Amino acid sequence: MGADPVDGTGADLHRLLDVRTIYLQPAVLDLPTGRQVLDRFPHAERIEVEGHQGIAGLHGNEGNAERWMAVKRHALVLGVLSSPRVRPNGRSADFIAPSLANGCAMACAYCYVPRRKGYANPITVYCNTERILATLRRHADKQGPKTTPNQCDPDRWVYDLGENSDASVDALLSDATRQAVGLLRDHPHAKASFATKYVNRDLLTWDPAQQRIRFSLMPAAMAGLLDLRTSPISQRIAAINDFVDAGWEVHLNFSPVVLHEGWQAEWAPLLEELADVLSPAARAQLAAEVIMLTHNADLHEVNMRWHPKAEDVLWRPDIQEVKRSQSGQVNVRYRTGWKGQWVQQFRDLVDQHLPGCRIRYAF
Repeated sequence: MGADPVDGTGADLHRLLDVRTIYLQPAVLDLPTGRQVLDRFPHAERIEVEGHQGIAGLHGNEGNAERWMAVKRHALVLGVLSSPRVRPNGRSADFIAPSLANGCAMACAYCYVPRRKGYANPITVYCNTERILATLRRHADKQGPKTTPNQCDPDRWVYDLGENSDASVDALLSDATRQAVGLLRDHPHAKASFATKYVNRDLLTWDPAQQRIRFSLMPAAMAGLLDLRTSPISQRIAAINDFVDAGWEVHLNFSPVVLHEGWQAEWAPLLEELADVLSPAARAQLAAEVIMLTHNADLHEVNMRWHPKAEDVLWRPDIQEVKRSQSGQVNVRYRTGWKGQWVQQFRDLVDQHLPGCRIRYAF
């Protein structure tokens, strides 16, 4: 597996995760990633399960809603991704890479990942890393050179590594994220990208060669309400110049934009702080994404059990409309027509307070 990338971040690992119970499919015991994660928590109870989804007493236990944070801290799932696949995207990235993990140790109240999981959302690590990365490599090889620039990247096919997890946190547990970044870094036509709300400074040592990391930002007061267990906004901003200096391409995710009375006045100081703090090198390569909040009826009900104050700003039927997802879930988003006006207002704020920051897409 090579050098251990988390030696310098052990304190961070155990601050986020005090794992007491590990649910695992037996196959992970024979996989390097599985053994590496198990070695992190030698004293945790191990419970063998048939699959990594629908685990009795965990995902289907309604009483776990009140223990939302405790489950994230004390439980971990190790499984095998049975059918790794690459999916097209076209917004933030050209493609979504096969997941190396699902779920997160952090607890953002708006996160879409737990919508299918029921009453608990701890990290699930997919330990068949070699098979997952082989799927990724084959897909990248088939693409050939990128001949037409697009909003994702002018030169390379961009693969999002962390659609269903936070790759910076996953890197505390195993080498899998580092291997994926290295694979795409060394590929002649591909590029890694992932969004994060966690500052893992070990990534500064990765020789990234312009692989893309996207720091998610929102006004600090709103983050204090919604972005629980994440790195403070001030730390994320302070890390940007360092990551650029270390060879990363650093973009920003203004995400999610949560609308409420006075939201523009909250965003302006954040944008001004970025304009003041970012180095010329960081500004020269800067780009951003803008993602307006989408929420979910089932997640709303779970949140009311463990963090009802968040729902005061997330659940706004007066300015939201129902949009049923392809899987049949009841999602809510800001109302058509109004949303377009608010997106334009946000673009105007960026132009005014962070001039020169290119918005790659807004959704």
